[in-house]
Amino acid sequence: MAKLLALDTATEACSVALSLDGNITEHFEIIPREHSQKILPMIDKLMTAAGLTIKQLDGIAFGRGPGAFTGLRIAAGITQGLSYAADLPVIPVSNLAALAHYGMRCYQADSVLCAIDARMSEVYWAQYILQNNQLTLLGEEVVCPPEQVTTLQLERNWIGVGTGWKYHQILNAELADYYINDYPHAYDIAAIATLLFEQGKTVSSEQALPVYLRDNVAKKKSEQK
Repeated sequence: MAKLLALDTATEACSVALSLDGNITEHFEIIPREHSQKILPMIDKLMTAAGLTIKQLDGIAFGRGPGAFTGLRIAAGITQGLSYAADLPVIPVSNLAALAHYGMRCYQADSVLCAIDARMSEVYWAQYILQNNQLTLLGEEVVCPPEQVTTLQLERNWIGVGTGWKYHQILNAELADYYINDYPHAYDIAAIATLLFEQGKTVSSEQALPVYLRDNVAKKKSEQK
């Protein structure tokens, strides 16, 4: 199996993971506004512990969003630099998919409503189910006010995962339970990326770009004034 490095800086959490022959190790910290100072030392520590250099990897995965604008740019920029220097393919992974994978892994769920706090009274939102042993997105990933959230396949036994569930009183969803303090993890990005890599779903370093969902944050800020 592939040797992959995964990194994520899309939320208050900062994490790196290394997948070697299907075994994943991770370094995870919640360090708001310290991602740019901490992410490279975290990568170095993980690679040194494994006795590997970047050039010995098969690819690099990163959390491509949605998430905080500055955080997404940090992850994309570092991924672009490392992959270009080592001539490695890149595997972009949705942060909402990573959050769903985390919910399924940690809570033995097969239906996860993912909600990341997007600030400005909005959430990044997605619905994922486990179908034929595959993580499957229902509908689309969106950014919207929590009261505009709609849930597909209501008959399923959903759990809610992510910081957006602080709006649980107005999110339009019936849940078995919800977990407000959970973030995307590089561990789950690495797990998803391993499957994508095996399917040939990679991009070049130049194509390692963030996905924001919210196109014009400046406009929204001006509307709040």
